[in-house]
Amino acid sequence: MYDMAVNQVWGLLLLLVVVVFFNGCFIEEKWHCIPGSKKLRNASFPSRPEVVKIGSILTFDSIIGKAAKIALEAAVEDVNSDPTVLNGTKLELTIHDSNSSGLVSIMEALHFMESESVALIGPESSSLTHTISYVVKELQIPLVSFTATDPTLSSLQFPFFVRSTHSDLFQMAAIADIIEYYEWRQVVAIYIDDDHGRNGISSLADQLASKRSKISHKAAINPDATRGDIQDVLLQVSSMEPRVIVVHTSTKCGLNILDVAQDLSMMESGYVWITTDWLSTIIDISSSLPTRSIASMQGVITLQSYIKDSEIKSEFIMEWENLTKMGLSTYTLYAYDTIWLLARALDDFFHQGGNISFSKGPEMKDSQGRLLNLDSFSVFNGGKVLLENILQVKMNGTTGPIEFTSDKNLVFPTFEVLNVMDTGFKTVGYWSNSSRLSTSPPETLNSNLSNLSSSSELLSGVIWPGETIKKPRGWVLPKNGKELKIGVPTRVSFQDLVEEVKGTDMYVGYSVDAFISAVNVLPYPFPYKIYTYGDGHNNPDYTDLVSLVNAGVYDAAVGDIAIITNRTLLADFTQPFIESGLVVVAPVRRLSSGTWDFFRPFTAELWCVIGIFFLVVGAVVWILEHRQNDEFRGTPRQQVVTTLWFSFSTLFFSHKQNLMSGLGRFVLIIWLFVVLIISSSYTASLTSILTIQKLSSPIEGIDSLKLSKVQIGISESRLVPLNLPEDYEKALNDGPDNGGVVAIVDERPYIELFLSTRCQFRIVGQDFTRTGWGFAFQRDSPLAMDMSNAILKLSETGELENIHKKWLRESACNSQGTEFSVDRLKLKRFKGLFIIIGLACFLALLAYLLLVIYKYTKHKQDPIESPGTTPGRLQTFISFIDEKEDLVNTRSKKRLRQESSLRSNRDIASLNGYRSTQKESSSITIECSQRED
Repeated sequence: MYDMAVNQVWGLLLLLVVVVFFNGCFIEEKWHCIPGSKKLRNASFPSRPEVVKIGSILTFDSIIGKAAKIALEAAVEDVNSDPTVLNGTKLELTIHDSNSSGLVSIMEALHFMESESVALIGPESSSLTHTISYVVKELQIPLVSFTATDPTLSSLQFPFFVRSTHSDLFQMAAIADIIEYYEWRQVVAIYIDDDHGRNGISSLADQLASKRSKISHKAAINPDATRGDIQDVLLQVSSMEPRVIVVHTSTKCGLNILDVAQDLSMMESGYVWITTDWLSTIIDISSSLPTRSIASMQGVITLQSYIKDSEIKSEFIMEWENLTKMGLSTYTLYAYDTIWLLARALDDFFHQGGNISFSKGPEMKDSQGRLLNLDSFSVFNGGKVLLENILQVKMNGTTGPIEFTSDKNLVFPTFEVLNVMDTGFKTVGYWSNSSRLSTSPPETLNSNLSNLSSSSELLSGVIWPGETIKKPRGWVLPKNGKELKIGVPTRVSFQDLVEEVKGTDMYVGYSVDAFISAVNVLPYPFPYKIYTYGDGHNNPDYTDLVSLVNAGVYDAAVGDIAIITNRTLLADFTQPFIESGLVVVAPVRRLSSGTWDFFRPFTAELWCVIGIFFLVVGAVVWILEHRQNDEFRGTPRQQVVTTLWFSFSTLFFSHKQNLMSGLGRFVLIIWLFVVLIISSSYTASLTSILTIQKLSSPIEGIDSLKLSKVQIGISESRLVPLNLPEDYEKALNDGPDNGGVVAIVDERPYIELFLSTRCQFRIVGQDFTRTGWGFAFQRDSPLAMDMSNAILKLSETGELENIHKKWLRESACNSQGTEFSVDRLKLKRFKGLFIIIGLACFLALLAYLLLVIYKYTKHKQDPIESPGTTPGRLQTFISFIDEKEDLVNTRSKKRLRQESSLRSNRDIASLNGYRSTQKESSSITIECSQRED
């Protein structure tokens, strides 16, 4: 905001100076308004002017300015030679050289303001564009630039500024994606200390922050810096850890930066140089570069606006080759399209009834209230309309589709990612605002979504500085020989994990060995010095130790530091070098063999359920077989005995009854499967109980500890802090009734050390938390990632396992042939089996009931023989179920035969009656005939 205010004041002061200097020398303003009215003459159907003036400010001694001048003039000639563009109106382009001077640029801009120019193209510098934007805002003249890429120029503060190229905002987003792809966390930014440089790097910082990376150092270079000044800046950069360097500067001093870096050996292996599009512009335009400059840019990554091949582009390239021997850059193409953009906008402006007219400039006063003489300047009356027409243009140019978004940016920002090689460069990838990084051109991805590859390779192979294809690490240790400060806790217990060798500055232990082994795997030297943390009387607070790493007191912390949430907010942790988690330790006793050991495999609840299901299955089979199987019939006593015998004999698969119903066989098959699983489990568990010596504890884990009477809910008041292994042992031996504890809860590595020489205690249950121990480094430290990779290598080679065996000794109790008592088999382990057999019984009974009801309704007795009351019908139904099915079928067949015989007799009687009736009728007829005779 301060820079903008200074620019505005500077612009107004210069405006005043120029007005005073040129007072009386300006051409008198021509008015196109009707006298006495503010309305334009012939506003409804104005005639088009013969000439429309456009101004441009370029820097002729820059390579962009030289090429742009040729492109602008060629575009004006092409527009004027095409009568269909402006219907006979000609463009008159006046180009002035700013000589790289801010004062000259502003004076040239003011000169255009008095010459009735309707638009201004340029200038090349974003800093000058900032200042001139204040002037064109007052005079309402569109300022179109194809080189001012400063993102802040798109703000509402500069309403008459239009950028006909892509903003640096998108370039910085592409660079941030490249840095994220190669997993670099810190970069150094070198830039020219002006509006263009500062605002561009600010955008880069925002983009990197969203990807958990950052600019660790901003190296600003004075716009008028000498070679010595650049060398001082780069010497400072070379002493820093990051080796990823982003250069955002102009074509004027960019090569000088690379040349100095070459002299300082900063273009060798290990460095990463990424530049904005200034480097590709130099390579494109320059027909030949000094050998020294070519050597200094080898391996550099640079960007370039991606322009798809088209017929319009090809025609202009042919025209360009006839105009000059200079190369063609993307900025040259944008310059050419800018003229056509203004021509299309002017054509729309005239088509809408606009005409070129100016009015008196704004009245302005100085700080003392005196009126400033600005009569020689005029306001373009149609400036706002022309600006809207520019922003609404939709056309195809040499650079592709030209269209503006709502925030006045060109659509489809796309860049090529280039790798400088030899005298040119090769394309290693593409970046667009929609598809981000890709090895395929954006138009192929947008037209066919199936081309979006899930592969992790988003860029092709790059040849880095030093002619290496191996991805640089992106950082090194400082060259000043500074050793990293490593904080190590001073433990008073479990010193096998971390311990200081008395009388020396050496440390040993599991954590220290793991750290040293990981350091030895790193492909570079790692100078460090260990500093103790703690008073030597109590174990230190590890969260406080990690806080000191966050505060910069230590560069890293090494020890038995658990990776927990609140610590990860303070530091970056490596991959865990050992798994940890909270476990419960309790006293155990040996289980002796007893008289009733054969009941121990199952819990009482499971025994009861098994017995119930034996009875249920027997009853179900009896119901299914009773009506058709003689073996399940007889007196009530015989049926009960048969059912019980059948049910329990299935335990040994020795049942002799043959089942006749399909439903009964279905239930039996499912039940035999359940019995097989139960009996096998029982046999295995009983074998273990009788052959292996067991240990037992009333505490089975964290859940039983919560439910125990001595530690209900494990409230904080019942917790006892203990530090030393000897304290653990005494508290467990004393027990809760004698001032001790019922169990110890601690991390597994500590417990493994504790149990290595104490067989009367064991871990009960499973780990009820999962975590690990790691090394803590300062936030965003690249060492954390490299050390993580080193730990993974140690794990793959088995080195970590060797360290574990060395320090965390295996318990001697394991060699005594004892095992901790396995939990008795509980109901929940067989719940699925019982659900299956229960469902099978239910479905079989349901099917059987429906079948019996159907048969009952079909074969029931005559209603006269059945009682009419409900109890009578129920009793008849029960009797039907109890009756053997063969008898029912026989009676039904007999009844059917009787009914059939009865129907036959009735039919014969009916037939005989019919015949008798016929005979009587014939006799009567004969008698009547005789009487008549």
